[in-house]
Amino acid sequence: MAIQFYRQNAWWLGTGLVFTFGSSFGQTYFISFFAGGIREEFGLSNGEWGGLYTIATFASAALLMHLGRLADTVNLAKLAAAILLVYAAAALIMASSVHVLMLLVGVFGLRFCGQGMMTHLGMTAMARWFRANRARAMAIAALGFPFGEAMFPLVAVGVIDAVGWRTGWVLVACLIAAVLLPLCYFLTRHGRSPQGEGGADTATGMEGRHWTRREVLRHFSFWLVLPGMIAPPFIGTCVVFHQVHISEVRGYDLSTMALAFPFYAAISVTTALISGPLVDRIGSTRLLPVFLLPITAAMLVLAIPGGIWVWFATLMCAGLGQGLMVTIIGSLWPTLYGTRWIGSIKSLSTATLVVATALGPGITGFIIDWGYTFPQQAPFLAAYCVAASLIFLITAPRLTRAIAAAPASAAAPA
Repeated sequence: MAIQFYRQNAWWLGTGLVFTFGSSFGQTYFISFFAGGIREEFGLSNGEWGGLYTIATFASAALLMHLGRLADTVNLAKLAAAILLVYAAAALIMASSVHVLMLLVGVFGLRFCGQGMMTHLGMTAMARWFRANRARAMAIAALGFPFGEAMFPLVAVGVIDAVGWRTGWVLVACLIAAVLLPLCYFLTRHGRSPQGEGGADTATGMEGRHWTRREVLRHFSFWLVLPGMIAPPFIGTCVVFHQVHISEVRGYDLSTMALAFPFYAAISVTTALISGPLVDRIGSTRLLPVFLLPITAAMLVLAIPGGIWVWFATLMCAGLGQGLMVTIIGSLWPTLYGTRWIGSIKSLSTATLVVATALGPGITGFIIDWGYTFPQQAPFLAAYCVAASLIFLITAPRLTRAIAAAPASAAAPA
């Protein structure tokens, strides 16, 4: 049954995967490899670079909140093409920056188009196209994230060493315009539908109806999930954003640290593939209390003084948490609120995650400037995860009951 599902729907699953893979150039882990050259050339401290990154990411989240709803009304092929053109332009701005304001604009464009819209479009398509196997589809589409994390760190280090950080961004712009743009346009220009899945109008949420974004903001469910939802992107962004700093305070070689990302990716992929069918079977809300535990473990490990094994163990725990998050949280929103307005709702969710990634580097960067290294901050982040897990422990049964109360013909797995 599973093999048949993957074979019949390979086109749509592959489309989502290409979008998430294409988000890589706007993700923190990729941009962070250029941090050393950028900080040196522009004379920025950890706090100043983190503050610039925070401002750019906040602006990205604000724009995403406004434009993300276009996924509900604009043809996916045309919208993706427009975003990818701006994406390539942002990479060229990074390459040609001569002032910190140009750098700010470049980072903003990368964050909005890459981390923001490419992720949003890919995962929104999965939520709209699939119902019965939604978490399984989310898991496959989300493989683009670890694939990028496995490939691009080593590539980025090699390119920067060989041609410098500015030429590296020129190559990124060429890759987006010459490869990613035509590929995404081709994949999204089809009129067929996935096989064995309900249409968008039948995939309702709680109370057997489709929720608007305004209704979501007024309902308790979003605000109860929010504290735990922001923890993985906040913490994960901080870890990879400050990897140069971590290498300096712990004496790790940055090239050796890059070798940990394939392990991170492998664990993330494995976890997503296993958890996807599990979420479809038992429901996303029932798994909420456990999905932050690997992130907690990652922070506790990072706090331990030790050799390079600490970095590898930290990323492997984080990979486990990432694999759980993309399937649990990804399938949670359409399960709770339906799919008719899922683009608008997921733009709210994605913008919230982007805000979390904006806050992380800025807050922790300034704390580093005050004399507290990021590994010293890690235990406090672990404590936050524990507190959020306790909230989930109380929240999950209530959400599960709310979904079960929907009419039998409309209810989806919790």
